[in-house]
Amino acid sequence: MMKISNYLICASAAVMLSCSIEKKDSGELPEIDLAIETEAGELPEYDVDWADVNVGTRTKTIKVPKVVIVMEEEEVEVPFLDIDMPGTKADVEERTIKVEAEVSQYMHKIDIQKVYATGNRLIVISEITKGKDTLKDNRVRISDQIVLNAPDDLTVKHYIIGDKPEGGFNNDYKYFKNESDLSGKVENAKLIYQG
Repeated sequence: MMKISNYLICASAAVMLSCSIEKKDSGELPEIDLAIETEAGELPEYDVDWADVNVGTRTKTIKVPKVVIVMEEEEVEVPFLDIDMPGTKADVEERTIKVEAEVSQYMHKIDIQKVYATGNRLIVISEITKGKDTLKDNRVRISDQIVLNAPDDLTVKHYIIGDKPEGGFNNDYKYFKNESDLSGKVENAKLIYQG
C-alpha cells in the first residue's frame, strides 16, 4: 500500500509541475458510521488548463541530399587538326574547340560533325540527339571537342543541328532542325574536318 501511495504522490507532483491547475470544488471525504455504514464520498474536481498547441508549417532552409553527376577527367582520343593557312602571319597555337549543352529529362549526346574554314573563321557544325535514359530532376552538361593547331586570330562560329534543350545555358549557340537549313552558312567554305 505504501508503494502505491508513493507512486500516486510522484505522479501527482509531475502533473502539477507540467500544467496549470485550478480547484473548482473543495470536495469532502466519505462519512464513516461506526456501524460500518458508509456514504459515497466526492473527490475534488479540478479544471486542468493544458498548453495550447498549434500545428502548421513554416518555410525553413535546410540541407537535403541531392544527386550530383560529377565530371571526371579521363584520357580519350580527340580529333586533332593542324591548320596551315597561307598568307597569314598570325602565331599558331594549340586550341581546343568545345561545344556543350545543358540537358534535362533525358540524357542527350552532342558530337562535332563538321568543321569548315573560310577567311579567318572556323564554322563548327555539331549534332545533338536525345537518348533513352531519363535524368529525373537532374540537369547534365554534355560536350564534345576537337584540338587544333591554328592561327590565334581565327574566330569560331558554332551551329547545332537538333532540338534546342531548355535553359539559358543553351543560348550561346544557334540551333537548326536539319543540315539543309545551314547551306547558306557554309557557302564558299572549305570542309576541313568530318567526324
